[in-house]
Amino acid sequence: MTDMQSKIEDKLNKILQPEVLEVINESNMHSGPATESHFKVIAVSKAFEGKMLIARHRMINEALADELNSIHALSLHTMTPAEYFEKAGKVAESPQCEGGGK
Repeated sequence: MTDMQSKIEDKLNKILQPEVLEVINESNMHSGPATESHFKVIAVSKAFEGKMLIARHRMINEALADELNSIHALSLHTMTPAEYFEKAGKVAESPQCEGGGK
């Protein structure tokens, strides 16, 4: 696990108290040499209940304000426990990065 990955996980665990939290380093999908620049977050939390998608993303963006200064791509998949169960835990694949270093 990378330093950035650990920071993201620690902060989101504190604010969301998630039932499921996956922070996946997808920097290998970047066309350049970056190693901690692309992340996918799968967060399942009761804290999202009654909140629209934009509000859920704002919660995460506010918590990770410092980290976002050095992250190029952050893919967020935010669900309530019921939504996660309904989707059987499946989320969309992240696309290949089109930017940087080509």
